Amino acid sequence: MLNAAATLAACSAAPLPEVAKADGKALFEAARTGKPTFVSLNPCTDAMLVEVAAPEQILALSHYSAIESASSIGAEIAEAHAITGGTAEEIIALSPDIVLASTFIAPATERALKRARIPVEKFGSPATFDESREQLQRVALISGQPYWGDQLSRNVITSPAHSQTGLTALLWQPGQLVAGEASLVAEHLRWAGFTNYAAEMGLSQADYVTLETVLANPPDVLLVAGDAPGQLHPLLEELPDTFVAEFAPNLMYCGGPVIDKAKARLTEIREQAQRQFQ
Repeated sequence: MLNAAATLAACSAAPLPEVAKADGKALFEAARTGKPTFVSLNPCTDAMLVEVAAPEQILALSHYSAIESASSIGAEIAEAHAITGGTAEEIIALSPDIVLASTFIAPATERALKRARIPVEKFGSPATFDESREQLQRVALISGQPYWGDQLSRNVITSPAHSQTGLTALLWQPGQLVAGEASLVAEHLRWAGFTNYAAEMGLSQADYVTLETVLANPPDVLLVAGDAPGQLHPLLEELPDTFVAEFAPNLMYCGGPVIDKAKARLTEIREQAQRQFQ
């Protein structure tokens, strides 16, 4: 097990990125020269970890990455790593140096890991590209691979925004819900040059949108990311002034390298919608 105090003594005097200075945790210092091992319990931390850490540092990914609809990484990458169901017993048996988890980790699991002296680094859902950049740099730093975090942040998250299309867009999430303005979904729509129709309708985070509402007040672009009955209704195909497109749910929630995939899909949708409205 990596000993943070011992590793601290071996650290070089290289300056820490601002994100690390702000957090101030010993784990950031511990990972500056070492290469700790990890178990990841969340599909979003899975996606960041596989991009910045060496394969031998990853002892297991979350079980979500073994499910195509929930995974934020490629199937071939997921298959190259062990998978854990997320129980404390499984994690402790693997003896990782650090566990990466969401802020919703089960309290009992977190307590068990604390008793086993296994540090847990928790990550919330980023609401902006800047927050996602900080998370990516944080994972890279504690894995001892800050260079890759900087490169990915620079190449993926900071790509220039599109010009405004003048089109409204509604991203209809699983369960017929919508995202609020303070969300990564809204940030993506702004980046693609769309106006978030949910905000125009006065809707906020996790508000439920019926099929009837969509049919009565359709947006210019409807992005369907769920398979509830209303989202699969054939009447949606008959909306004369709305471009309807599928949007994979696993592109919505995670930051890091998933942002690049979401941007590519939104760029494709933007181009198709503009052709329809020409």
